[in-house]
Amino acid sequence: MSRVDEAVECFCGGQACSQAIVGTYGTEYGLTREQAMKLASGFAGGMRLAETCGAVTGAFMVLGLKHAGDNCDTRDGRDEVYAALADFVERFKQRNNSVVCKELLGCDISTPAGAQKATQEGLFRTICPKLVQDAAEILEAMA
Repeated sequence: MSRVDEAVECFCGGQACSQAIVGTYGTEYGLTREQAMKLASGFAGGMRLAETCGAVTGAFMVLGLKHAGDNCDTRDGRDEVYAALADFVERFKQRNNSVVCKELLGCDISTPAGAQKATQEGLFRTICPKLVQDAAEILEAMA
């Protein structure tokens, strides 16, 4: 099974979108599966604010693990990470026109009405797997 398929399967199996990405790719950079699940647990649903998509924030964490050097505690030490994030965002937007959860889903899941709409219309089952797939495919292409 490819890592892209693994990430989608993890999401469809109950993991949050952010967890599916970090859990699939984070272990390559020294995280244990348990650490990955804990680290990424609060980022789903646009950090529960319907803001930046959890698959995107999960990818950001992975790109930080991959590109941050020993001097990442300095501005210059984060330049490579920032360049990778910009590249990822551009690629994700080319596929989806946005990185914002409420724009991707067409409703604001941080509100009761938006969360109800997303659940009733099955948006987490129909839209989100593709977003996880896209994030994983972009990470693979950036490898």
